[in-house]
Amino acid sequence: MLENIRLSFKGIWSHKMRSFLTMLGIIIGIAAIIAIVSTIKGTNEQIKENIVGSGDNTVDIALYQGDWMYEMGYEGIPAGVPVINDDIVEELKDIPNVKNVSLYLSRQDYAVYYLNTALSGGYVMGVDENYFSTCNFIIQKGRGFTKEDYTKYHKVALLDPDSEEALFQGEDAIGKTIEIKSEPYIVIGIVDKAQEFEPVINSLEDYYTYAEDSTGKVYIPDSTWPIVYQFDEPQNVVLQVESTDDMTNAGKDGAAILNAYLQVSDETIKYRAEDLLEQAKKIQQLSESTNSMLIWIAGISLIVGGIGVMNIMLVSVTERTQEIGLKKAIGARKSNILGQFLTEAAVLTSLGGIFGVLTGIGLAEIISKVTDMPVAISVPAAVASVAFSMIIGVVFGMLPSYKAANLDPIEALRRE
Repeated sequence: MLENIRLSFKGIWSHKMRSFLTMLGIIIGIAAIIAIVSTIKGTNEQIKENIVGSGDNTVDIALYQGDWMYEMGYEGIPAGVPVINDDIVEELKDIPNVKNVSLYLSRQDYAVYYLNTALSGGYVMGVDENYFSTCNFIIQKGRGFTKEDYTKYHKVALLDPDSEEALFQGEDAIGKTIEIKSEPYIVIGIVDKAQEFEPVINSLEDYYTYAEDSTGKVYIPDSTWPIVYQFDEPQNVVLQVESTDDMTNAGKDGAAILNAYLQVSDETIKYRAEDLLEQAKKIQQLSESTNSMLIWIAGISLIVGGIGVMNIMLVSVTERTQEIGLKKAIGARKSNILGQFLTEAAVLTSLGGIFGVLTGIGLAEIISKVTDMPVAISVPAAVASVAFSMIIGVVFGMLPSYKAANLDPIEALRRE
């Protein structure tokens, strides 16, 4: 085998231009496939990042009525929805791959003011002590909530940068008093995600997907929620999981646990996990099905390249007829001749595959620079491409190799 490989390289090197032109179809086909696969993978990663977010691996579970999130402000508290107690929280923590659990309440409220400035369309969030660590927030200025803020019902608030800018417009917010439904709250700090996330918004649907994150939020201790809204409300849940891939299963399990405690007359009222990962997968599948046609088109050039390899190997057999006759005359078996020519074809296409992968990676990077389209190089795709190119060499080299192995040594030696 090693001798056959050495002879193959020797033959390729002795006809450099012919060998390169033979490999060109393989190079173009593999390069196109690598570039397309890299672009698909990069686009899918961007879709996943856009929808799932900054990578804090959290799943929100909220109360829904039909296809819409239940609006406490309009519908009131539904009967039969219990408060989530410590026992239920422990059940949620026992879900596989769940690292942390937090409870929160949320209202979109237009009655948030600083002096005469309103937080238009902002959200008021009543959060427990675990919320900021679970959702990967950090304190940018001031301080966070303390245990006393919860136990002594302190009317204090934290703002995110969007609500700080909307309400205070560059003025220092720490220590100032805002009003939430006419209740005074002292701003004690500014919080934000530890890992900044900038979603790519290309459509109106994208805008509505991320609108909630850009309108600004005001956080208050959940123990003070009844001060503002006069009654306790069913909480939402956020689960922090080990990895992004655990989000779907953890969300479904969490929703099932909470729904087991519901005793509502309206069967459309259910807890539901916001399955962002599943949304990402559906869009990715649409993207992949569109681009798979491009891969098949690129694959046609591999077939053309394979035909080129078969053609040049037939020429090589004709050129080396006397060499084949001499080898058979001194005792070479059919399998030896067959193995030599198959190895040469496989080496030729494998080199084309390697050059094609390198060209495809370079092409993908150029596409990324020119179009700002994300790319991600797929190592399995690169390895598979080289292996596939080798298979093409074996398949399309079979006919010339078989022809060489079956040459009559007497006739071969006579031929000039």
